[in-house]
Amino acid sequence: MVRLSKLKNAPSLARFRSLFAPRDIIFHNGRELKRLTLGSASQALMAGVAAVGLCFTAYGVGQAARGAAEAAGIVQPTTPAGQVAAMQAKVEAMQARVHAIKAAAEAHATTIEQRQAILAGVLSGRVSPDQIALNMPVPGGPAPAFVADALSPFRAAERNQMRLAAEAQKLAQQRYRQTAMRLRKLGIDPARLLGDSGGEGMGGPYEPAPAADATPAARADAQFRSLFASWKKLDSLEHSVIAIPAIHPVHEAKLAFSSYFGVRSDPFNGSAAMHAGVDIPGPVGTPVYATADGIIDRAGRAGGYGNLVEIDHGKGIQTRYGHLSKILVGQNQRVKRGQEIGLMGSTGRSTGSHLHYEVRIDGRAVNPIPFLQTADYLVAMQNQAKLQTASATTTAPGIPETED
Repeated sequence: MVRLSKLKNAPSLARFRSLFAPRDIIFHNGRELKRLTLGSASQALMAGVAAVGLCFTAYGVGQAARGAAEAAGIVQPTTPAGQVAAMQAKVEAMQARVHAIKAAAEAHATTIEQRQAILAGVLSGRVSPDQIALNMPVPGGPAPAFVADALSPFRAAERNQMRLAAEAQKLAQQRYRQTAMRLRKLGIDPARLLGDSGGEGMGGPYEPAPAADATPAARADAQFRSLFASWKKLDSLEHSVIAIPAIHPVHEAKLAFSSYFGVRSDPFNGSAAMHAGVDIPGPVGTPVYATADGIIDRAGRAGGYGNLVEIDHGKGIQTRYGHLSKILVGQNQRVKRGQEIGLMGSTGRSTGSHLHYEVRIDGRAVNPIPFLQTADYLVAMQNQAKLQTASATTTAPGIPETED
């Protein structure tokens, strides 16, 4: 039996011996050649150790891969500790989603409040654009789908605000056109009052808007930015109107004129002469008032004007008040609309007590009558601008006062 078993295992033993046949390894140590002989048993032992190490490595890699798959939810954990860790990960993910939804809802509610402040400011005119600019909504990036679904209750309010914003913008644009038209009738280009802030230039290469900019929130932001631009432009124009002569220089129940603007027969020699203003008759000592805010350019004797006060209102606009019996202001003094600046008289080239009143634009005399005829409209605009400025100093930014 033993011999038969040995005969059957002979081929296997032969292959084993051929794999692990004794080997001589020759190496040089720097001074001489050395020979190292590895026997069959030593080679077999080393191969066994390597095989065991490989098995442990493969096991570790397999466990790590399984752990990663369990963490990712691809494979359900089998151990109690793994199941607890998976549940904890799910709870943390849910908490993160709840936190994201809460933060988005708070941000959206704040945005809606800011938009409402813009609407209230435009419609009431009691908050300055500079205040609202500090609290203009800042467009955010696209929200995850689960956050967008949670914000659906805000959509109705958002749509209503967009509708009101479109109507408010139409009103602002209409007011701007009306004001600009009245100014042009006075011979004043609105661009003169607006300066650099009145430019309407636009341009730039065309680039399609990203998909994120087509969301309802992005469209609402664009609508309110457009409304804000229209409102700021109107506000700038209405504030600039303060520089325009807007009241009668003599406060009489019924203003009369003894001479008008334009070519007339000179009262002294009867020849044709240009009259650069209007003459308003009245008793000596009648109070004369500044017709707009400004700075006194000249206050003293000035040839045929007699005692003259000249006020610089800015934007290239000036007014002159001639033939005064007394001057009540001084050079470079700042005056307000309606402030008394002198008393009517007949000094200079004059035939009797009256006020010679002029309006000049860029040094060129223009007809004062249109300014006197639109005084009520201009005063209303100026009062509105001053009310807004005064209210803005006592109102918190972005939160307009409301009236009962």
